[in-house]
Amino acid sequence: MKQSVLTAIASVAALTGTMSVQAVPDQPTHWEKCAGIAKAGKNDCGALNGKHDCAGQATIDNSKHEWVYVPLGTCEKIVGGKVAKIKPAKAKSASAKPDKTKS
Repeated sequence: MKQSVLTAIASVAALTGTMSVQAVPDQPTHWEKCAGIAKAGKNDCGALNGKHDCAGQATIDNSKHEWVYVPLGTCEKIVGGKVAKIKPAKAKSASAKPDKTKS
């Protein structure tokens, strides 16, 4: 009994370890605003026509004024997608620097 429990635990541990190893693509170095593909309530920021200023306020799917960020070169591959603007990705900082203006 004790041996079968240990074998079962070892099997579960081995399967868990293999399931957590996944290939992850490199992070994009540039993003583009892709208009015309956002679902209602899923836009990334303000509407291109100025109707609103915040994310998540799109009221209809696929509005030409609503957009989401996608990796550079992706928008033109999506039906209905139109590139509105290209933006470099934010660099990951090794350590956050304190704000010296606050004392």
